[in-house]
Amino acid sequence: MSRLRLGEILIKQGLLTEVQLNEAIASQKNEKGHIGEILVKKGIIKEEDLATALSTQLLIPYASKASGLLVPQKDAGLEKLVPYEYAKENHVLPLSRNINSLTCALFNPFDLIMIDNLKKMTSCEINFVIATRSDISKAIQDFYLGGEANNAALWGQTVERAHLTMKKENAFVEEKSETELSLDKLIARAEEAPVIKLVDLIIRQAIDERASDIHIEPFKDKLDVRYRIDGELYQIPPPAKHLHMPIVSRVKILAKMDIAERRLPQDGRISAKLEDRTVDLRVSTLPTVWGEKVVMRILDKDAIRLDLATLGFDAKQLDLIRKALKVPYGLFFVTGPTGSGKSTTLYSCLSEVMDPAKNIMTAEDPVEFRIDGINQVHVRPDIGFTFAEALRSFLRQDPDIIMVGEVRDVETAQICVRAALTGHFVLSTLHTNDAPAAITRLLDIGVPSYLLTPSLTMIIGQRLGRKLCPHCKEPYEPKQEELGEIKLATDLIYRAKGCDLCSHTGYKGRMVVAEVLLVDEAMRRLIGKNATYNDIRDAARKNGMATLFEIGIKKVEEGVTSLDEMLGVTIG
Repeated sequence: MSRLRLGEILIKQGLLTEVQLNEAIASQKNEKGHIGEILVKKGIIKEEDLATALSTQLLIPYASKASGLLVPQKDAGLEKLVPYEYAKENHVLPLSRNINSLTCALFNPFDLIMIDNLKKMTSCEINFVIATRSDISKAIQDFYLGGEANNAALWGQTVERAHLTMKKENAFVEEKSETELSLDKLIARAEEAPVIKLVDLIIRQAIDERASDIHIEPFKDKLDVRYRIDGELYQIPPPAKHLHMPIVSRVKILAKMDIAERRLPQDGRISAKLEDRTVDLRVSTLPTVWGEKVVMRILDKDAIRLDLATLGFDAKQLDLIRKALKVPYGLFFVTGPTGSGKSTTLYSCLSEVMDPAKNIMTAEDPVEFRIDGINQVHVRPDIGFTFAEALRSFLRQDPDIIMVGEVRDVETAQICVRAALTGHFVLSTLHTNDAPAAITRLLDIGVPSYLLTPSLTMIIGQRLGRKLCPHCKEPYEPKQEELGEIKLATDLIYRAKGCDLCSHTGYKGRMVVAEVLLVDEAMRRLIGKNATYNDIRDAARKNGMATLFEIGIKKVEEGVTSLDEMLGVTIG
């Protein structure tokens, strides 16, 4: 009896249609990978569907992480037999060994070259179980790196190895030697294996823990390393002080920065490969009295979904925003303090209006996320290429939609307004406390009301609030003294507790807390009269705009976040 093909199995299981299979076969000519991978990549089937179908087709057992079968045999030397780098790169996990027979989990049984290499490397006959790529990646992380629970131990071991290696070679022991070190020796030390591993671990651990920034800070007698997670800075066990210069030098080499320049601030960029995705890091160095401080901003598109529906806006706000984005021309502002998620909201808005029939251009300082189909420009004020200059150039490039990273001066503001009045849709950001204040801010910096009135369409004022960890949040009945004059629609709300899954912070992830001001005819009449902030705010409230505080309280009532978090985000 002939064996069924993969496509036939998936059709028989009701997971695939003939049409979808034929389309995937046609696209296989241009895309890498076997037919199953292409179907998963297109979102037609799930990873689990592919794994079970391959198991049926090839008569190979299927193992999921939840089943507990992806746990390698202990004390069998498997990590030496199949090194971590090989396992990670090829998505193969050794599970057990019996004399000259090695059982491994893999997701691609058709990679015959990898299987042959594995046989030669281990001098074993290979037996297989099928698993999904994501389950194997997580199991590899748990086995080789000890998972989240043992990351601290691994960190300590790596730091200690780097410390001992450097100490044996009498490098960087005295403060004096740091300042007198030659450039050649500095580069050599930065490329030592312990330093390379240490910097790689700093970056990898930050990404694994969902950090947005990495801070490496030198002081007189110590070196601090801190991660910003969900808006808060957390200190991790630091390396020894004498490792500061080789760590900074290694980061500079990766970011293609001038390793010899330590007196001036520098900026660079690193692309870090992590399993099957690439993560960009924006690097900034700053000379301090104790040496160079390094901050790495992690820009992980896969970790941040550029989708308005997932950011935290409520249904009414989403409806208003989407209606405003459908207007063919006008001025659309997102406002809030630094670190309030304005850029992510703008990128999500651009994702909503992405269309091959439209020419979309952005001026940013710097470009944070690189998106196919959008013409992104990095402005350089230091050489005279400002936002205003970029905008002038854009208007000669036949744009439909323009995004300006930030309106910082009256010149940029006026060009944005004039572009909106001449048939372009313009999105930008401002630094104000709330949505109504954006109008008075634009008027104050010198934008005439007769230009602002017909061009302005919408203003979003926003903050970022931490979401309670869904695994450990606990319900409680708040006391009256805790509430003060706040009225809640429910007796029970939730507060942070802390567990292993949220690193004992009680919070996991962040969401937008926003007020959405739609500029209608009544609002335009007020702008035309140069109305005060209070008049504009009162009119917006009468028109149905929920304030930051009201939206925050609603999220507390829904159990999404805590009362303490919302009060900290929306008041002050």
